[in-house]
Amino acid sequence: MTITGDSVYNGMPASDLGEQGWERPWSGPNGGQCVETKQLADGRVALRQSTDPAGPALIYTPEEISAFVRGVKQGMADHLTTGQNGPRARNTSTGNTSTAGKRGRKRAPSGHGLPGTPQHTF
Repeated sequence: MTITGDSVYNGMPASDLGEQGWERPWSGPNGGQCVETKQLADGRVALRQSTDPAGPALIYTPEEISAFVRGVKQGMADHLTTGQNGPRARNTSTGNTSTAGKRGRKRAPSGHGLPGTPQHTF
């Protein structure tokens, strides 16, 4: 299956990207519910939910994936596993700080507030 860069977009059916090349780099004892990744020919990375392989694919640039991994390594995603409120994130566009995920409060831009992170829009 040949996929061109123009035909790959966020939210597209993951099945349209083909069944070959999907990996489960973070597979663990979670009952088969894994995030799967696929390296695309243009360098971008597609993510899908293993329990819904025909569902939507999220498409990220290498820079966005690097920023995410860097943020995880820095502990910026620890709150996702503890059930606590999100970390205080710096809004790089306004310089304001806000608590991500709280109703009625400003959310940090995508890119996790890391310097030099591209802003991802869906």
